[in-house]
Amino acid sequence: MKPNSGTLVINIMNGGKAEAYEGVYQCTARNERGAAISNNIVIRPSRSPLWTKEKLEPNQVREGDSLVLHCRPPVGLPPPIIFWMDNAFQRLPQSERVSQGLNGDLYFSNVQPEDTREDYICYARFNHTQTIQQKQPISVKVFSMDSLNDTIAANLSDTDIYGAKPVTERQPVLLTPTGSTSTKVELRGNVLLLECIAAGLPTPVIRWIKEGGELPANRTFFENFKKTLKIIDVSEADSGNYKCIARNILGSAHHVISVTVKAAPYWITAPRNLVLSPGEDGTLICRANGNPKPNISWLANGVPIAIAPEDPSRKVDGDTIIFSHVQERSSAVYQCNASNEYGYLLANAFVNVLAEPPRILTSANKLYQVISDSPALLDCAYFGSPKPEIEWFKGVKGSILRGNEYIFHDNGTLEIPVAQKDSTGTYTCVARNELGKIQNEVQLEVKDPTMIIKQPEYKVVQRYGHVSFECIIKHDSTLLPTVIWLKDNDELPDDERFLVGKDNLTIMNVTDRDDGTYTCIVNTTLDSVSASAVLTVVARPNPPFDLELTGQLERSVELSWIPGDENNSPITNFVIEYEDGLHEPGVWHYQTEVPGTQTTVQLKLSPYVNYSFRVIAVNEIGRSQPSEPSEQYLTKSANPDENPSNVQGIGSEPDNLVITWESLKGFQSNGPGLQYKVSWRQKDVDDEWTSVIVANVSKYIVSGTPTFVPYEIKVQALNDLGYAPEPSEVIGHSGEDLPMVAPGNVQVHVVNSTLAKVHWDPVPLKTVRGHLQGYKVYYWKVQSLSRRSRRHVEKKILTFRGNKTFGMLPGLEPYSSYKLNVRVVNGKGEGPASPDKVFKTPEGVPSSPSFLKITNPTLDSLTLEWGSPTHPNGVLTSYILKFQPINNTHELGPLVEIRIPANESSLILKNLNYSTRYKFYFNAQTSVGSGSQITEEAVTIMDEVQPLYPRIRNVTTAAAETYANISWEYEGPDHANFYVEYGVAGSKEDWKKEIVNGSRSFFVLKGLTPGTAYKVRVGAEGLSGFRSSEDVFETGPAMASRQVDIATQGWFIGLMCAVALLILILLIVCFIRRNKGGKYPVKEKEDAHADPEIQPMKEDDGTFGEYSDAEDHKPLKKGSRTPSDRTVKKEDSDDSLVDYGEGVNGQFNEDGSFIGQYSGKKEKEPAEGNESSEAPSPVNAMNSFV
Repeated sequence: MKPNSGTLVINIMNGGKAEAYEGVYQCTARNERGAAISNNIVIRPSRSPLWTKEKLEPNQVREGDSLVLHCRPPVGLPPPIIFWMDNAFQRLPQSERVSQGLNGDLYFSNVQPEDTREDYICYARFNHTQTIQQKQPISVKVFSMDSLNDTIAANLSDTDIYGAKPVTERQPVLLTPTGSTSTKVELRGNVLLLECIAAGLPTPVIRWIKEGGELPANRTFFENFKKTLKIIDVSEADSGNYKCIARNILGSAHHVISVTVKAAPYWITAPRNLVLSPGEDGTLICRANGNPKPNISWLANGVPIAIAPEDPSRKVDGDTIIFSHVQERSSAVYQCNASNEYGYLLANAFVNVLAEPPRILTSANKLYQVISDSPALLDCAYFGSPKPEIEWFKGVKGSILRGNEYIFHDNGTLEIPVAQKDSTGTYTCVARNELGKIQNEVQLEVKDPTMIIKQPEYKVVQRYGHVSFECIIKHDSTLLPTVIWLKDNDELPDDERFLVGKDNLTIMNVTDRDDGTYTCIVNTTLDSVSASAVLTVVARPNPPFDLELTGQLERSVELSWIPGDENNSPITNFVIEYEDGLHEPGVWHYQTEVPGTQTTVQLKLSPYVNYSFRVIAVNEIGRSQPSEPSEQYLTKSANPDENPSNVQGIGSEPDNLVITWESLKGFQSNGPGLQYKVSWRQKDVDDEWTSVIVANVSKYIVSGTPTFVPYEIKVQALNDLGYAPEPSEVIGHSGEDLPMVAPGNVQVHVVNSTLAKVHWDPVPLKTVRGHLQGYKVYYWKVQSLSRRSRRHVEKKILTFRGNKTFGMLPGLEPYSSYKLNVRVVNGKGEGPASPDKVFKTPEGVPSSPSFLKITNPTLDSLTLEWGSPTHPNGVLTSYILKFQPINNTHELGPLVEIRIPANESSLILKNLNYSTRYKFYFNAQTSVGSGSQITEEAVTIMDEVQPLYPRIRNVTTAAAETYANISWEYEGPDHANFYVEYGVAGSKEDWKKEIVNGSRSFFVLKGLTPGTAYKVRVGAEGLSGFRSSEDVFETGPAMASRQVDIATQGWFIGLMCAVALLILILLIVCFIRRNKGGKYPVKEKEDAHADPEIQPMKEDDGTFGEYSDAEDHKPLKKGSRTPSDRTVKKEDSDDSLVDYGEGVNGQFNEDGSFIGQYSGKKEKEPAEGNESSEAPSPVNAMNSFV
C-alpha cells in the first residue's frame, strides 16, 4: 500500500502469477470518529484460451439452400471479438444474404455457386491479452442443379427415373432465434440487442415492430442489414414484445421476443453527511430502487448495525435512521447497502456531533465589482454547530436587509438580483448561534456597463476599394477596455492592409478574400460586449468562357457560353459583340444583348462576313473583360440585302446636281465587288432614266442641269453576285441661284411710337430660283424729328422665316423718321432690295428732365434750375412742377402745382416759409402726356448764414435692357456710406437694397428684367430717415436684331485716337509748366481744397485724379466747396455719343458703363470700383482734362 494513501498496488511484473491475487477486495478507512468502507472490488485475471481441436467436415450444400457456419469461440475473459476472414487475411464480404450473427456464426440465407471456397476462417481477438486465436478453415462446396443432375445420371442405369429438382424459391424461415417466441432480459441503462436472421429465396427482408407501442425515437438503431435491432440506454418502459418479420415474394415468417428490463439498484436518495450539535435531532435517509426492489441494510463503522455498539439516541426504521437528543459519543460513520440479484449500492455518511461557535470563512473586506443591472453575489461562507443564523446589513449603522430586492441563499450568500449604482457600499455579514457571534464586512462597487454606441454596419465595397467599420464605445471611467476585432470568429489576417484604429477597423485594397463577418469585441474585467457586421466585396463579373458555336446556318448561328464568377453582384445582362475578320479585322461591333439568366442566344448573320464573337458580362458594378473570341465562322456570299441610305440631291452650282449617299458598311456588301448604280431623271418631264455604275464611293456629280429643277434620284447597290432590291426614289434639286426680283407693294403701318408693322407681296416662286427661306427687312433711323439733326446710319435687320408677308418692327424711337426695304432670301443668298419706304413714328412721352438743381436758398425763396429731357420724344409743351412742405415727422403738407413754359430752364420760388424743407416733383410734357418725374428736396434758411444740411438730390437713371446706371449728388458731412434701394414700380413688394462700395455717387444695378418699370431711391447709412426722393425708370425691351458693337465702328476708333493724342499733348504741356515752377489752375485748386480723396494718380488702379480748372463744369465731389451759382452748364452741342449708341437709349457700353454722362448731356464722375472692373476709357480722360 502506498504511504499516506489508501491505494493498494499489486505488481506482478517482477514475478508471481495473476491468479494468486484473484478475489474480492474492500478498503476500510478509520479514525476516532468512525470507520468508512469502500465497495467490493473484484480482481480476475484475463484469459485467452486456445480453440479446442475438432474435426471439420466439408460442407456440401445445394444451390439456394441456407447454411450456418458455426464459430464456437473459446470462453475468454473478457469475451473475444469475432470476425471471419480468408487465408489472405481479407474480411469476407457480408450482405443481406450473408451476415455474421451476434454469437459469431456466419449465416447464409441462401447459398450461391460463388460461395464455394475452402478458407472460411473464424478469428477471435482477445483485447486484454492482445492475442488473436484462429479456428481451422471451413470448406464449403455449393452444387448447382445442372452439375448435380449430371452426377446422378452417371450413377443410375438408363431404366431408372432420375433428375433433381431445379433451384426453387422458398418462403422465409428463421434461422435464429428458433421457434415463434423467445425471451430476453436486459438491465436498465444497458444496450438492448435483438437479432433475427432468416433463410429464404429470394433473400428475405427484415422489419421490426413493437407490439402495442412505438420503437423509441432517437434511441433505436438498425445494424447488420436490419437483422439486429439496437436500443440504447434502455429503461423499464422499453419492456414489451418485439416482433421481427422476415418477408420475400413467397411469404413471411415472424418471431416475437419478449423483453424484460431488470434494474440493478440505483439511488433515489443517497444518505448525506449530518453535522449536529449536542441535543439536536436528525435523520439519515437511504432510498434506492431496482427490479426487483433492492433490500436496504445499515452498517455502523463497517459493522452491521444489529451487532454494533448500542446508541440510545439512534433508532433504525427501514431505510431511515432517526437520531434524537444526540451526544458527542453518537458520532460515527454509517453505511447504507442496497442490493438485489443484479447488483448492490454502498454509500458512507458520517454523523458528526459538534459544539462549535460560528466562523466566517470569507476573507474580510473583500471587494466585489459588478456591472449595473446585473446580479451581485456577496459571499459569506460560514461554519458552526449548531448551524449559525446569517444576517446582512448595509453601511455602518444600517438596518437588517429584508424584502424582495434581496435573495438570501442557504450558504450565506447575499444576492442582489439587479444591482444599481446606489447599491454601491459596505455590506456586513453577521453569523450567530448559541455559542457565539461573528461578523465580516465586504465592499461592493457597481460600474457603468460597457456599451457600443456606434456599431459596425453592413458594408458593400468594390474590389480594390477601402472600407471602414466603426466601433465607438462608452465605458465606466474606472475600467480599462480592450478592443479586439475578429474575422469570421477568428483572428484578423496578418496583413498590413488591416488597420486597427482606436474606434474603427479599416481595410485597404479590399480583395475577395476579405468577404466575411467582422466582429468588434470590447472586454473589461467585468463585462464583454460585441457587435458584428458583414462585409460583401463586389466587383465586375469575371469574363464568360467556353464560347461555343452550334447550329451554323447561312443567316444564323447559336452561341452559348459559361458565365464567370459574378463576384457578389448578380449579372444583369450579357453583351455580345462580333468582329468581321474579312472587312474590319480587330474592330469589335455591338451585336445584341440578353438577360443575365440566359447563356445561349440565336444570332442573325449577314452574308460574306468572317464572324468571331465575344461575350461581356454586366452587373451593377460594371462590365467584365471580354471573353476569349469564339471560333471564326465565314458566311456565304449573296446579293446585297439593302441599298444605301440618306440619298440626297443638292446642287452646289446653278448648273449641276450633286447626288450623295451613305455607303454600305463592309458586312452589308454581302459579297465581293461592291458598286453602286446611280440613276436620275428630271421630275415631271417624260425623260428616260440616266444611269451610271460607280465604284464604292458616296458621291456623284451630274453637270449641265437647269437651275433649280426637281430630279428623281435612286441609288442601287450591287456586287459580283447581283443587284440589291429595287431602291426607293427620292426628290432632289439642281443648284440654286440668287433670287431675281424684290418683294413689291411694301406698306408700313405705325402701331405706336415704338412699334410698326410692315407688309409686302410675296415674290413668284419661279423667281426665287431656290428654296424659299424667308424675307429680310432692313430698317434704319434717318433723323430725330425733334432735333432735326441727322445721325450716323446704322441699319438693323429682321428675318422672317418661310413665306410670311408681314412682320413687326419693335424698339423704334418716338418722333423719328425711318426708312426700310425688304428682300427675299433663298439658300444661295438675298435677292434685290425693294424701294426704300419712309415712315415716321409719332410723339411719345418724354424722359425725365436731365437734372434738377435747387440753389440760392433764402428765408422765403429757392431757385430751381433744370435741364431738358435727354429724350424729348416729341415737342415739349411745358414743365410741371409740384412741391409740398415736409415737417419734422416727415409728414407731407399740401401739394402746390405750377405749369412752366417749355422754353424756360430756371424758376425762382418766392413766398416760402423760412427754415422749412420742401419736396419737389418735376417732369416734362409733350402733346402725348407727361414723362417720368425727377424729385429733389431743399430747405429755406433760418437766417442769412446758410447751414449745410445733408441731402441727396438730382437722382438720375439711365437704363438699358438688363441694367441701369444710378447717379446722384450729395451735400453734407464727409464719408457718408450710401445705399441704393429699388423695386418694381407699383408693386407692394419690399424694397431691395444694394450697398455702395466706398463714398462714390453712382452705382450700376444689374440683373433687371427688360421692358419693366422700376422705382429707385438713394439713402445714406447712419442718417436716420435720410434718403432721396423716388425716381422711376423703365428698362428697354429685348432687341429684335443683333446689335453692333460701338467699339468696332470706324468713327469711334478715330475719335478715340484723337482724344488719346490730345491727352498726350496736354500731359507734355503740364509737365513742362510744372518743371518751370509755375502754377496752373488745377494745382491752385488742389492746394486750395486739399481734398484727401483728390489725388494726382491712384496707384492701385492707375487712373488719373479728378483735377478741374475754372472752365470745368462737372459738379464737385461731396465735401468740396459749391460754386456760387450751384449750376452746371450744358455743352453747346446737342448731339452726343447717345445718338450713335445701340442700346434702347444708346447710353451704355457692353459692361454697363454710362457713356452718356461724358458726352455733354450729363456730367458725372467716371464709374469705378466693384461695379465696373474696366480701366477708364479715353472718353473719361477727355472729360477730366478738356
